[in-house]
Amino acid sequence: MKESIDSTKIPQHVAIIMDGNGRWAQKKGAMRVFGHKHALAAVRDTIEAADDLGIKVVTLYAFSTENWSRPADEVSALMEIMINSFISELPRMLQNNVRLTAIGDIDSLPKGMQENLANTVEKTKNNTGVRVNLALSYSGRWEIEQAVKNIAKKVVDGQMTVEDITQEAIASHLNTNDIPDPELLIRTSGELRISNFLLWQLAYTELYFTDVLWPDFRRQHLEGAVLDYQKRERRFGKTGSQIKS
Repeated sequence: MKESIDSTKIPQHVAIIMDGNGRWAQKKGAMRVFGHKHALAAVRDTIEAADDLGIKVVTLYAFSTENWSRPADEVSALMEIMINSFISELPRMLQNNVRLTAIGDIDSLPKGMQENLANTVEKTKNNTGVRVNLALSYSGRWEIEQAVKNIAKKVVDGQMTVEDITQEAIASHLNTNDIPDPELLIRTSGELRISNFLLWQLAYTELYFTDVLWPDFRRQHLEGAVLDYQKRERRFGKTGSQIKS
């Protein structure tokens, strides 16, 4: 499939809603946490495939603010899995030149997780390969709320005027202010919604939905999504003839 992909039309930022871990486990007669543990293989393969294709940023929806309302034992297990993954995956990230960053309400995470995350971010900050951007304790509405509060405070303090509040100014106050908006969003497991993810940034993103459950997602599935993306005409509100002229 990779041979069919046009290397000159690769999306620079791909966002992924990694859905279906629980259903994958239930199909195997196991607890939901079993699916979360096996999701790491999909993350590894996807990141390596993204790097091979020339994708610059992959944002993974790892844990939403709404996920805090899940059963306490599942949340605890998820936190432990992620803490351990920051430690176990660090050598692989360094070897593969992967840079890790994170967005979301990081202060709401357990202290141990914050420390391990910060350590991995620090040790990979100079890597120049694919950037893996984890959305942790994140929601699009929360992000926009924080941006509005920060802008309002600057207006009150005299650092900004109302006239300074432009779309560019709002974007500069978002968690993703240093990366381009995603050109492609992938959601696994057959669900057809964006679940409060990157609400501002997805305004003109191409959406791709697959029935594949996240633990089964592999290189060929990412390549298939990119190939589908390349068949689309991105018009940004213009007509097809305007784009071609």
